[in-house]
Amino acid sequence: MHVAKRIIPCLDVDRGRVVKGINFVDIVDAGDPVEQARFYNEEGADELVFLDITATHEARGIMHEVVRQTADEVFIPLTVGGGLRSVKDIRAMLHAGADKIALNSAAIADPDLITRGAEAFGSQCIVVAIDAKRSGEGWEAYVRGGRQATGLDAIEWAARVEALGAGEVIATSMDRDGTKDGYDLELLKTIDQRLTIPVIASGGAGTLEHLLCGLMQGRADAVLAASIFHYREYTIGEAKRFLHAAGIPIRLQ
Repeated sequence: MHVAKRIIPCLDVDRGRVVKGINFVDIVDAGDPVEQARFYNEEGADELVFLDITATHEARGIMHEVVRQTADEVFIPLTVGGGLRSVKDIRAMLHAGADKIALNSAAIADPDLITRGAEAFGSQCIVVAIDAKRSGEGWEAYVRGGRQATGLDAIEWAARVEALGAGEVIATSMDRDGTKDGYDLELLKTIDQRLTIPVIASGGAGTLEHLLCGLMQGRADAVLAASIFHYREYTIGEAKRFLHAAGIPIRLQ
């Protein structure tokens, strides 16, 4: 029996508003996070990812009240990330209504936080987001909302976070983010070959065919997208029917 693939809208939030950029810059407004969350819940999204994209860069905590309001509106799994630096932060976010939390900069600064979080709440609650940018023949991991290179090989880091206890990885191509040119399939395939935990494709979805390629050629377990859903270019239902017709196991309403 095939495990159903997932479609996951991503809400990048800055100062209480959903935003979208290209290659992590040129940010534009895309609506209210609570309203967007409610819409995607009704549309039939499988999960929702909420990322406070400036919390780490601005050295502040995530906006708990926005998360709490968002969680009150959705009845699908909600993953929340941005500005989480400790087990205490993770606990507070789960209490606010998140089902999973996403770590990025904090995990690289303190890799053991992944293990401590997994031991406290279970690996299924700990997602590691990896912002990867092409560098030579491979990819380098970036932190602080894509502002700072780490010198870490993104593929090796992905393998390490699984060993540390992460239950899932969001692999975002910084080169493709917001371009609508499609996912970096080589990045996805390379990560998939190293991991046994689920991989979520992120960065570059512009058409329904891109979602299909991410799942088939990229071997992702789920596809994350923002622009194509935020601006109503496609509905979740259209995406699911398209994937179902292509033979992808997907949960239909």
